[in-house]
Amino acid sequence: MPDRQPSGDAERSRPTAGSGRRTPAAPPFSDLDPARWREYSDVLTGSLWILGARDRTGPHLGDYWGNFVPQIPYQIMRRFTRRGEIVVDLFSGMGTTLIECRHLGRHGIGVELNPDVAARSRERIARAHNADGVTTVVLVGDSTCPDTIERVRQELRSLGRTHADCLFLHPPYHAIIRFSDDPRDLSNAPSVEAFLDRFRRVAEHAYSLLAAGRFMALVIGDTYSRSEWVPLGFECMQICREVGFRLKAINVKDIQGNERGKGKRENLWRYRALKQGFYIFKHEYVMVFQKTVPAVSRSSRRVVSQGLARLEGSDTDVVE
Repeated sequence: MPDRQPSGDAERSRPTAGSGRRTPAAPPFSDLDPARWREYSDVLTGSLWILGARDRTGPHLGDYWGNFVPQIPYQIMRRFTRRGEIVVDLFSGMGTTLIECRHLGRHGIGVELNPDVAARSRERIARAHNADGVTTVVLVGDSTCPDTIERVRQELRSLGRTHADCLFLHPPYHAIIRFSDDPRDLSNAPSVEAFLDRFRRVAEHAYSLLAAGRFMALVIGDTYSRSEWVPLGFECMQICREVGFRLKAINVKDIQGNERGKGKRENLWRYRALKQGFYIFKHEYVMVFQKTVPAVSRSSRRVVSQGLARLEGSDTDVVE
């Protein structure tokens, strides 16, 4: 598969007949044409995400604690990928991202630590409609481990690529839900500091896997411990910035109606909130980052510009 697949909506801007003006072009990371923005009523551009009830179409179910709603990968892939590109999810869980990959015509590579969950997710993903015949694969492994990341690279190479076009991180929220007894599981980290240290390793791997100029989504929430709000989301955000990502957006998503997945019992938590003086979590973050393109020096840009100017001013045919 080529690094960039052509798209009718994604052609570079060109002069409009008779006007001399240039029509807007789709960005290089999306099939969406900004000039046709009225047609994309399904695509969010604001930072407050009220997504409503979980999408349960196809094999999507809400039976696995901690899996995010399908609307999140749908929104991110619509905004930041093109058909035929490759998406990597380093905490793939029950396969929500990869199901959406099949629905939207994107190849998907997932990593799941728990072998039983990985096996169940493969069955679920296989039931998703796949009109474009894309490849989806779930690897059993630890995303903090270099050996696991090398297996992801092997899958990328099998698709003709060296880097992913979009990446998802949805780690367990420390100590809220225990997903396994595996000590490598981030939900079993003995402290917030240990959690953040392991998350940093995953963020570094994410940065190395993602193509320059492309986007990553971090889905994360905060925690409450010993009568204190723990800003886990912002701690993880800062780690992503420190490893090299540029922060592009902090979207706040309403989680009302999904408290089961967050370990909540509404009446009990309302009682505790009134008694102890805190507020109940009703949101999580969908943070969007971009891997920066290596800077080109001013002198290099000048040389390229001069070379293009000479070509444009020459009547000599260029022989390839």
